[in-house]
Amino acid sequence: MYTNDGDVRVRYEETDQMGVAYHGNYYTWFEVGRSSFFRSLGYTYAQLEEEGIILPVIESHCAYKVAAKYDDELVIRTSIEKLKGVRLEFFYEVIRKEDGVVLATGSTIHAFVNKTLKPVNFKKSNPKVWKLLKDCCKEVK
Repeated sequence: MYTNDGDVRVRYEETDQMGVAYHGNYYTWFEVGRSSFFRSLGYTYAQLEEEGIILPVIESHCAYKVAAKYDDELVIRTSIEKLKGVRLEFFYEVIRKEDGVVLATGSTIHAFVNKTLKPVNFKKSNPKVWKLLKDCCKEVK
């Protein structure tokens, strides 16, 4: 299974008065991970959109273990958990770079749809990228 590491630093605006990162930011960091993952394959979200494919989030989950704090350098480790039909599931680990502590884990499930939000058989519409994703994936159905 292929993983990709994207980096972020917790900005002041992402924290509360105690310097702890707001929980909603983790989903933004997951997006950073997804974008970095695609770029590492030589592909981008922009290219998908140019081809008429969008990947809306249809389900998400985050388990918070240890708080991220202002100015922490984080690694967003991203992998593909499942690839099935019109669905793609990413798995994330948010890791504090300084000591390797896993701060949170999470997942997002996406649907391959066109711009009118109709499901798309991505395997047929873009077999080259489907194969790239399949080769990275833990579980393919």
